Amino acid sequence: MRLKEILSFHPFANQFSALYDLEINAIKMDSREITYGDLFVCINGFTVDGHDYVDEAVQNGAAVIVAEREIETTVPVIVVADTVRFIAMAATKFFQFPTNEVPLIGVTGTNGKTTVTYLLEKIFNQYGKKTGVIGTIQMKIGEDIYPVDNTTPDALFLQQTIRKMIDQRVEQVIMEVSSHALDQGRVYGCDYNTAIFTNLTQDHLDYHESMDDYLRAKSLLFAQLGNRYQLETDKFAIINLDDPACQKLIRSTAQSVITYGIDHEAMIMAKSISLTPTGTQFLLCTPTGNTEINSKLIGKFNVSNMLAASAAALANDVPLPIVKTALEMITGVNGRFELVSHKQSFSVIVDYAHTPDSLENVLTTIKEFAKKKIYVIVGCGGDRDRTKRPLMAQIALKYADRAIFTSDNPRTEDPQIIINDMTSGISNSNGEYQVIVDRRKAIQHAIDQANDDDIILIAGKGHETYQQIGHVKYHFDDRDVAREALLRKEK
Repeated sequence: MRLKEILSFHPFANQFSALYDLEINAIKMDSREITYGDLFVCINGFTVDGHDYVDEAVQNGAAVIVAEREIETTVPVIVVADTVRFIAMAATKFFQFPTNEVPLIGVTGTNGKTTVTYLLEKIFNQYGKKTGVIGTIQMKIGEDIYPVDNTTPDALFLQQTIRKMIDQRVEQVIMEVSSHALDQGRVYGCDYNTAIFTNLTQDHLDYHESMDDYLRAKSLLFAQLGNRYQLETDKFAIINLDDPACQKLIRSTAQSVITYGIDHEAMIMAKSISLTPTGTQFLLCTPTGNTEINSKLIGKFNVSNMLAASAAALANDVPLPIVKTALEMITGVNGRFELVSHKQSFSVIVDYAHTPDSLENVLTTIKEFAKKKIYVIVGCGGDRDRTKRPLMAQIALKYADRAIFTSDNPRTEDPQIIINDMTSGISNSNGEYQVIVDRRKAIQHAIDQANDDDIILIAGKGHETYQQIGHVKYHFDDRDVAREALLRKEK
């Protein structure tokens, strides 16, 4: 593509007219990936500044540099005020506006994003549509799976990926949208037709200055649905009416709002809920009719997730019987209330619960069907929100009979200091707890101690297959570690 076309969105593109005829092979933001004829965009990130790698980009063959300041080099330099905004616009143009060609659903919220995207994937597949999914666990194009580094990747990757999905005949794209991605402009250029809000609870206060700022970031997804009403493309905001933040988000959008809820009167509701250790039954009530749902997913929080997915599916013209069939077919989501079994007489559950609210949701669900003791193994991530650490410990002690505080992903922090933050202000009088820093040993200890009908919750990492210590990720999967511990106990 000629540079003239890439710059067509620039308000003062004429000043670069001498460069218009340059042919650009690709747009890159990593100097190591540059090849001859590429456009290199300098992005100032958290750990590195692309402006420091211009020489490497030029040596590798960059034809043009886009930067936020003047740089002396041997190739033309285009200076813009904001390279993040530039790369989003340039990528959208370069890949020919992919989100104009395929319906895009974005899911945001503290908890439930992954489950809702997974549910929607199954519903649309049941409806006969090929899906593309971008999320925490992985990226999927149809049945093909690809690893991802961030919940929501950068704008360049997103536009390229969605174009790839379209080329592979994907008919519906579903993606998780994190507050970081919204705040940092990673989803600039994505034209969502449906935005879903699950909930807002404490998390990421290491990044956001307050819960109000966290909510402001979430609200951008709904504001960015736009003010325009298009006859050919309806847009919808799907809002959880049970969450206190719902009204602020409703006011953030000019588009049609569809509400869902359990405790508040909403357009999409669950009534007559029955929770059991093996599944959930409820009456799904919608404007298009009501239907009984017999789901293998466990817990009230999963009822809310099913309502969110149902609302989005119905808004996108999926018939209610299809929604019912899909919800009843789903057996579970990786690392979300996932049972680990090896003929033992007690239960072992692995869950991603890493916020106070999600940990409380899982433990209260377990408490409803627990016959005997509840063990919880939990830690907190390093280099992340420190204020939630004591809250996590307090919730563990409130709902479990025995808590074991251990290492999660300590990153660059000392695991013992993280645990000290968790246990500050509590004593054994608040409940029984132990500190076992080594996560593998903590899991083994709980399994060794468990008796018939006890329940062990291993919380915090869920689907993750690594433990990050310092800047290195070591293989560690709670599910595999639990299976190994069960084998050792059996022997």
